[in-house]
Amino acid sequence: MELFQSMRLFSKVAQLQSFTKAAESLQIGRPQVTLAINQLEASLDVRLFQRTTRKVSLTTEGEAFLARVEEILGGVDEAVAMFQAPGDAVSGRLRIDIPSAFTVEGFMDSLSQFRTMYPKLSITLGVSDRSVDLIAEGVDCVLRIGELPSSSLVARRLGALVMITCAAPAYLEKAPPLVQPDCLDRHACVNFLSGISKRTLPWHFRHDGVSRSLLPDSSMLVNDASAYVQCGRSGFGLIQVPGIMVERYLRDGTLVEVLAQYRPAPRPVSLVYPSRSHVPPPLRAFSDWLQQHFLAIDRTWLE
Repeated sequence: MELFQSMRLFSKVAQLQSFTKAAESLQIGRPQVTLAINQLEASLDVRLFQRTTRKVSLTTEGEAFLARVEEILGGVDEAVAMFQAPGDAVSGRLRIDIPSAFTVEGFMDSLSQFRTMYPKLSITLGVSDRSVDLIAEGVDCVLRIGELPSSSLVARRLGALVMITCAAPAYLEKAPPLVQPDCLDRHACVNFLSGISKRTLPWHFRHDGVSRSLLPDSSMLVNDASAYVQCGRSGFGLIQVPGIMVERYLRDGTLVEVLAQYRPAPRPVSLVYPSRSHVPPPLRAFSDWLQQHFLAIDRTWLE
């Protein structure tokens, strides 16, 4: 049992690349983690980590050992889960990061249902539109919108977000006619600065199966999704956003969709996490649940 616990500590340190973060994640003291790893290395007569004042990294032997350890831990978790009720099989902590687009009633209600299914699970929910370093920040998984760059991370496709172009009625009353995307050069447009790519996002349109992208001139650049929506509502000009973010404003009339016949192709949504081997039970439960229930969050704006 002591060796098994040391293997779990070793796996967590390897994942987070930090003794301190591993201790915080497991809610134990850092000296306990250090002692366990030192004893594990002594018993194996091999150095598993290279340690500096700034970084902890696996040695070649450590990488080989980690691969076998994750297989063993994954097998044990699956074996234990066979004899437990679904809600009791998952406990511990799950740290999730989601983009601002999902801080809406439908998603939060669904997350509440997931939490009810697993009462022993402690969830930390972060909200950001920036690039999150899952390993360095100790995040178990992130929801991300759009095409993802190639990486060693695992990306599980969940569905897609319907995108729309919209503006406040007060702006549209004073603005020139808007019948096609080429008319944007006569309009005020609010652009969005991506926290992931650090670039201004282009606008996308599709008509008769043909897609095109353009980057309209703008005197307003915003890097926060909620502020971006409010710019549209306040009459700064046109915005292009996921429909799920502005559903309530479309209903109350403070935003109006334009160029509906030119709606862009829906943007993919993926769940991203660090490793395909030894997925912790809380993450596995959340990933499987989200895959099954994602489209039910909003039947209008998700597909």
